[in-house]
Formats: sequence, structure tokens, C-alpha cells
Amino acid sequence: MTRAIEVRTVDAAQHLAFVEARSGSFLQTPAWGRLKTDWRAESLGWFAGQEMVAAGLALYRSLPRIGRSLAYLPEGPVTDWDGPEALDVLRTLRDHVKAQGAFALRIGPAVPVRRWHADTVKAAIADDAVGSLRDVTPDVTEDAGMRVRALLERLGFDHLASDDGFAAGQPEYVFQLPLAGRTEEDVLAGMNQLWRRNIKKSAKQGVVVTRGQASDLPAFHTAYLETATRDHFTPRPLSYFQRMFEVMEAESDDRIRLYLAHHDSNLVAATTGVRVGAHTWYSYGASTAAKREVQGSTAIQWQMMRDAITAGADVYDLRGITDTVAADDSHAGLIRFKVGTGGEAVEYVGEWDLPLNKLLYKGFDVYMRRRG
Repeated sequence: MTRAIEVRTVDAAQHLAFVEARSGSFLQTPAWGRLKTDWRAESLGWFAGQEMVAAGLALYRSLPRIGRSLAYLPEGPVTDWDGPEALDVLRTLRDHVKAQGAFALRIGPAVPVRRWHADTVKAAIADDAVGSLRDVTPDVTEDAGMRVRALLERLGFDHLASDDGFAAGQPEYVFQLPLAGRTEEDVLAGMNQLWRRNIKKSAKQGVVVTRGQASDLPAFHTAYLETATRDHFTPRPLSYFQRMFEVMEAESDDRIRLYLAHHDSNLVAATTGVRVGAHTWYSYGASTAAKREVQGSTAIQWQMMRDAITAGADVYDLRGITDTVAADDSHAGLIRFKVGTGGEAVEYVGEWDLPLNKLLYKGFDVYMRRRG
């Protein structure tokens, strides 16, 4: 018999303890809410009697001049999606945000649906007849993920594709390196020859990878701006990263890390990484055009993987990829680089919207399209 579920606001400590114990997404921590200053943040807990069964960070963004808001739980909420309370968690969340004045609810449970192992992805890349992972039989289909999608459809949620209106904010496809029970030697042996060769090359060339501090963020940001120009994306300002470090370090001493790769005292690459429980993410990366031959970026990735193993992580998450494996697609190089780690492509449940006021929801969609 399913227990009655109640949702209510909780304090940050209770919220954080639940998310950390279940290695939930860093996007569901209280610190992420403090970073997103243009949203109103709310820590939520779900209870069956005295037992907490779910937690989430709800972010509210108001519609201009109307006062009603979009409620968004990026990669949340955090719960046992294979458990009996999942449906009631979703129902009570819907009712709660509606009572808070939300015109729509967006969620993106971090629940895998399908997985493709490295060899399967490599074969798809090599096959000119295959353009997308969607066309490739997965190595693993996750029952929990399929059930969550069915629950969302049952409740009237709409799945967001990347070209839908105000596009989904978090990646539906990611690339992950499983680490549970593996040593550095195991991980290295699972990489392709190019990765292993480049790791050795960076060491032979004298690349030195160190942990940086918040005071090193300006150097990181200079390389990041160069990367943005080279790769044609809009960069975030230095102040964003400074605020990110401030709120995340205040929440946990080891929540976020800055890595710097130097060659002959020259910064050649830099990254940020985040850890919650047994899950470690590569977050932002930067590299310089100069001295690319010394493989600074490879050296940093290898150090981050090694540190994740030392920390007892089950997963090293290289974050987003697209589903494309077509050789002529501009995103194909990204998946080719990541597949060399020997990890796996993972399809998540994705992001879903539940309109609570269809007229306002449509108006917000138009507003976001005009903003670009």
C-alpha cells in the first residue's frame, strides 16, 4: 500500500543531506539556488510520515509584469524513481508549485533510460548509414527510466526537444565513465590508444596539473574567453565563476575544484569540476591555441579522473553530448573525443514541461523565443 506523501519547504541542511546521501545532481543543491540570483529558490522535502523520501531545489522565474512564474527543478527532484512514491512525488510537486503561483512546471529527473557502451558508439560512428544514437540498439535499457517517462506522460507532461520553444536547459545525452570498483590501471586500460598515448605525451612534455584557488579564476577566465571565441559560444562573465566558487565552497569544502595545466609556466588548459556524493562532474573547460601539442587538456582530464577514483566516485561525468554520430555533423568531434575514455553514452529521461495555465505558458514561450 502506497504511503501518503506530503511536500513542504525544508531548511538547506536537511535538503543538502538528502541530495548528498543519494549523489544527486549538483543542480539540485541549495548552493545552486544561491548562484541563480535571477530565480527565486525554494528547498523542498517530501515526507511519508516522518521519513523523508525526496528532496528538490525549485527555482521560480516570474513572467514580466504578470507575477506568475515558471517553476523549474533542473535534474530533479531527487528520489528513488523506482520506488512506490514516485507518482505521488510528482503529483504533490505539481500541486505545490501551482499554489505558489506557477503557470508551468519543468523538471528533468536525472534518471538514465538507455546506455551505449564505448564499442557500440565507436561502431556507430564508423557506420556511414547511422546518423544518431536513436537509431542504434542500446546495450542497456533502464526499466526505471522507462517507467518515469510513462509517469510523466500519464500526468500530462510534454517532453522538450532541443528545438522546442524555450529549449531544454540540461543535456538529455551525456557521456559518463563508470568508476565503481575500478582502479587507475583499469580505467587507463579501458581507454583507446590515442588517449593513452596523449596522457603519456603530456607527462613526457612536462605538463604540470595543479589545483587552483578562487584567486586563479581570472587566469582560467582568460583561457575560457579564448576557447569561446575559437569554438563560437557565448561565454559567461568572470563574476559568474567567482560567485559559483563562493557559494559552492561555502556549502562544502570539496564541492568544486579548479584545475590548471601549465607547461614551462604557461597556462595551457584549465577546468572546473564538481562533486556530490559519489558523482563527479567535469563542468567547464578552457584551453589555449598555443602549445596544444603538449596535450594539456588530456593531462587535466586524466588528473580529474584520478582524483575522482581517489574520492571514491562511482561515476566521472563528462556531461553533455548530442545524439549525433554522423561524421559530417559539427558535434561529432565531441563524442569521438569522449568515447576514447572507454565510457558510455547515456540517455536521460530529459526535460519535461507541465503547463498549469496554458495561455500564460504559451505567452512565456513566445517571450523566450524573442529573447533568443
